[in-house]
Amino acid sequence: MRVLLVEDEYALREQLAVSLRKAGYTVDEAPDGEEALYLGREYPYDVAIMDLGLPKVDGIQVIETLRKESHHFPILILTARGHWQERVRGLEAGGDDYLTKPFHTEELLARLNALVRRSAGFSSPTINAGPIELDTSAQRVKVSGDELELTSFEYKVLEYLMLHPDEVVSKTTLTEHIYEQDCDRDSNVIEVFIGRLRKKLDAAGGVKPIETLRGRGYRFSAAAG
Repeated sequence: MRVLLVEDEYALREQLAVSLRKAGYTVDEAPDGEEALYLGREYPYDVAIMDLGLPKVDGIQVIETLRKESHHFPILILTARGHWQERVRGLEAGGDDYLTKPFHTEELLARLNALVRRSAGFSSPTINAGPIELDTSAQRVKVSGDELELTSFEYKVLEYLMLHPDEVVSKTTLTEHIYEQDCDRDSNVIEVFIGRLRKKLDAAGGVKPIETLRGRGYRFSAAAG
């Protein structure tokens, strides 16, 4: 999942970026509202973390502008303790949840995870498709009760596909959601990840949830098996 992290305090931004990457997120960072608007318009995010007290363009204006321009990814607002008016204004501008500083990173990650899966239409952290079970909180995948060993990128590809069941997902879309903006992207690598996932998911035979649509991309069947 790709996250836009908007925070002007350098130390906090870098600390959060490290924690988010360890948790499996692809992270783009913005130190001010102007950069946040550029990135929010340019890249397809699954979720954003938005501080409100930003230089150049304040966080409220960033949220309002993105929403007016039909960017619908969920936004988690960061506010200072006691500034309840800011929280209300942020939510009214189009924010989806808020977290008061100081906070525990574990709570931020839990809230992000909930926002991502709810925006995809899932209320539970566990997604089931036939014999396949994906736990978005623990980032574990089981097939018929047996846990699979997946690399970080294999998991990211599978998680994205399972959060968008029965949708046609292009290689470009997958590439944009699992790589950061300054990475050297090769969409052909996606084919490698898909091939490895198919072998691991179907090790026992009979589980073929990922369909290739020539020239269009891939589709994950919600009724896998």
